[in-house]
Amino acid sequence: MSEEILINVTPVETRVALVENGMLQEAYIERTSRKGIVGNIYKGKVVRVLPGMEAAFVDIGLERAAFIHASDVVPSQSNGDDPADTPKTVPDIRSLLREGQSLVVQVTKDPIGTKGARLTTQLSIPSRYLVFMPGVSHVGISQRIEDDNERARLKTLIGEAAAEDPDVRGGYIIRTAAEAASPEDLIGDMTYLHRLSQSIHERISRVQAPAVVYQDLPLFIRTIRDLIRPQTEKVRIDSRESHQRVMEFVDEFVSEFSDKVEYYPGERPIFDLYSVEDEIQKALSRKVQLKSGGYVIIDQTEAMTTIDINTGAFVGHRNLEETIFKTNLEAARAISRQLRLRNLGGIIIIDFIDMEDPEHQRQVHRMLEKMLERDHAKTKITGVSELGLVEMTRKRTTESLGQVLCEPCPICDGRGFLKTTETVCYEIFREILRVNRAYDAESYLVMASQSVVDRLLDEESDNVADLETFISKTIRFQVEPFYSQEQYDVVLL
Repeated sequence: MSEEILINVTPVETRVALVENGMLQEAYIERTSRKGIVGNIYKGKVVRVLPGMEAAFVDIGLERAAFIHASDVVPSQSNGDDPADTPKTVPDIRSLLREGQSLVVQVTKDPIGTKGARLTTQLSIPSRYLVFMPGVSHVGISQRIEDDNERARLKTLIGEAAAEDPDVRGGYIIRTAAEAASPEDLIGDMTYLHRLSQSIHERISRVQAPAVVYQDLPLFIRTIRDLIRPQTEKVRIDSRESHQRVMEFVDEFVSEFSDKVEYYPGERPIFDLYSVEDEIQKALSRKVQLKSGGYVIIDQTEAMTTIDINTGAFVGHRNLEETIFKTNLEAARAISRQLRLRNLGGIIIIDFIDMEDPEHQRQVHRMLEKMLERDHAKTKITGVSELGLVEMTRKRTTESLGQVLCEPCPICDGRGFLKTTETVCYEIFREILRVNRAYDAESYLVMASQSVVDRLLDEESDNVADLETFISKTIRFQVEPFYSQEQYDVVLL
């Protein structure tokens, strides 16, 4: 599988595209004006404890107070034991936190919509191969490393290296990138994490809450740390300054990839190489066209994302069941890509076209599972329900692509539809009747959009005449070009 990473850097934003076999699979955007804060560590102050929700709000210096649940607060009496050994019951939040208390926390989820950031006191500091967790003794390993011998080698190596330095108290998670890594690289990562952890603790003791203690790396360097893999053919960066900073990071931490990172000086914009701009625009649409002629509809709401599959123009060749099966198989591949590209998270409901054959259901479900294995985000998927639905969750830590690039329509207020001109006309009639009962006026002036006034003077002209006769007053109309279709005013004259 061919894989390339394109990095577009400008003073106002950084964009990253992950391209597999010439097709855009993932897109990341970080803007200078509002950078993501997942992974940042803060010294905050508890501003409100909510016993009824077993949670608290913490001021970390952002516009909105952040939220922390009791299960995300490490009890002081835990003494850094393995989280797996701690009781599963959620303690009373009042026994853990009090208002005015200083608290060191890490952001696990960006502010999304009207919700503040989500926090935890269980700190984790990532590097290329490892994640260091101060205060615990557990050594975990990525499930994506499947070879049992390699898993045993890595856990033994990290465990022994940690035991040799008893002054450093903490646990580790071995990341997927550590597979086949040399002992020298892993020990180097541990040393770097220890130094970074020590500097963080020194800063914690100096600053006053609320204050930021540690900020994660910028997007173009995080990309190298988290996304570059042995199968990555090239990493192209169109900024000379950013390329130099990336090369310094590569030479220090992942020198084996130094020949894969290159500066792109071409006149043609880097995102035009694989039509990335066009793919991003398509990812903002509800409708995803399939090559066969079928299509997928994706609707993102506050509660969940719903996905519906239709055969569309695809009529098949053999029979209806085969047509449905092929459409669902193609849709499963497309859906897994769209989830990554759009960065959709939370609860996701997929309504595949009903299949009678259980074997077809199994194959479609297996295809979806197989395609989701490539996803960097954690996913959980159920089987096909009695209603023909597949329910799944995808871990959400940042805003989706649509939330980053778009805002709710000011005309429809995010509903996605407008009242018809007929509906608005009848609302105007009711408003005139209401005003006529309450006030004494010689005539009325209706100010509305062009489309509404056109209907009042054409299709509704008989109704307007009947209304004038009923209230014994004249009604005039005036077009307001800046009014939306739903806006109108009734003025007394």
